[in-house]
Amino acid sequence: MVMSVLSLFGGLALFIYGMTNMGTGLQKIAGDRMRSILSALTSNPILGVLLGTVVTAIIQSSSATSVMVIGFVNAGLMTLKQAVAVIIGANIGTTVTAQLIAFDLGDYYLPILAFGFLIYFIAKKNTLKYTGFVFFSFGLLFMGMEIMSSSMAPLRDSVMFQDFIIRFGGHSVLILLIGMLITFVVQSSSATIGILIAMSSQGLIGLDVALPAMLGMNIGTCITAMLASIGTKLNARKAALSHVLFNVIGAILCMLFLPYFKILVETLSSGADIARQIANAHTIFNCITTIILLPFINQFVALVNRIMPGEERVIVKGPLYLNNKSIATPSIAISLAKKELTRMGELATENFENAMQAFFQKDKEQIKDVMEKEDVIDSLETAINTYLSKVAQQGLTDHDSAIVTGLIQATHDFERVSDHSTNICELAQTSMDENLYFSSLALEELRTMAALTSDILYSAIEGLKKSDIMYAKRILAQENAIDDMEKILRKSHITRLSDGKCIPASGIVFLDMIGNLERVGDHANNIARVIQQDL
Repeated sequence: MVMSVLSLFGGLALFIYGMTNMGTGLQKIAGDRMRSILSALTSNPILGVLLGTVVTAIIQSSSATSVMVIGFVNAGLMTLKQAVAVIIGANIGTTVTAQLIAFDLGDYYLPILAFGFLIYFIAKKNTLKYTGFVFFSFGLLFMGMEIMSSSMAPLRDSVMFQDFIIRFGGHSVLILLIGMLITFVVQSSSATIGILIAMSSQGLIGLDVALPAMLGMNIGTCITAMLASIGTKLNARKAALSHVLFNVIGAILCMLFLPYFKILVETLSSGADIARQIANAHTIFNCITTIILLPFINQFVALVNRIMPGEERVIVKGPLYLNNKSIATPSIAISLAKKELTRMGELATENFENAMQAFFQKDKEQIKDVMEKEDVIDSLETAINTYLSKVAQQGLTDHDSAIVTGLIQATHDFERVSDHSTNICELAQTSMDENLYFSSLALEELRTMAALTSDILYSAIEGLKKSDIMYAKRILAQENAIDDMEKILRKSHITRLSDGKCIPASGIVFLDMIGNLERVGDHANNIARVIQQDL
């Protein structure tokens, strides 16, 4: 009995290892392209479902797709509605694994292993190597299935197991909970459904037990997405919740009509063995749930929002206004680039203000927001510069050429403003970690200089929006004031250090802070010159 249990877990280990590596190999072949497709082509719910199905069928893991989607939502690349559609499709795509393992390939896993190893060993190109890796992992998967099936054979003669099935086999809800708990532990519905198929192939269980267990396993697989959502933004947590809700609602519906569901599975699997019936039940369940819930996706999203209330501002990662079709018309293209640049400037200014709040209020959440927004600003810098480079190739007038050059410079300046904001966040983190003390005078000086710096950034944004030289003149005057303030504050703080009124560690942070503020002013000054050039 002990050896049977150890063999079962050994077979399960091989099965999970093979399945995981097969998914890894497939992701190496197509994973990055799958991410690009997912993030770009999910505007239509039906298309989102199809993409979720295809991607999951390729990478062999609904959990991996769900985790990827949660990452997209957290980064602002995907809305909650888009995420729900992809997750629904992922549930269908993951049934491909069950369909594969329902094939009785126990006698062929050694040739598959040998074939995969041979390709991996002799191939020179990475794509072929990964292909061999996939076949080798596929062989391991079936080797694990064969070991699990063989380890369960003694249970056919076990009176204790037979009594267990007789006693609990009729309690569908209990069987569902057991399936859910096992999958919570294993974190793979494909693996636990593999166990179901192995048990059924030995005649240990029938559809009456397998169906509620399968429904529970569908719920249990959501644990990976829930774990991945810990510490993410609200919408990302909502995406994880939608994965749970979809499977719970589907399981409840099937449990209410379990006898009819069983008849449907048997009818659609006429002549198939029980392993195939379980695999088909897995596919049928997810397809039916999709057909029922997809027309009500808006109501489903509303339910998720009601269970997990609250709205958050989603910052779109990537340009909103750049249009490649307008590049051939430089005047329009320049106008669009300026609009995108203004958006980037607003984000950089917001980042600066949040960084200062993080410092004054010792707020770690603000630091996290600044760091996340920095990635968005970096991506905008790349997008705007690429766009303007294409515009510059259109045969511009001298005036337009000068404007394009200036806008590219302004893009760099706004990006540097955000960089200084991250520097300020690092100083804020240092002051929190080391519990540094700042005098009320030092804090008031920093607030005054920060307010002036923030004002100069707003002037830069308004000047770009309105092409108004008055803003440029105001910036130039304010920037001189910031330079003078930096010199005065530096001198007075060094005096405080000399008099022992400030500790050295705090003094270093203070000096770095005013240095960053002064450099932000310098970048605003550069933008003022771009505004003057635009007239």
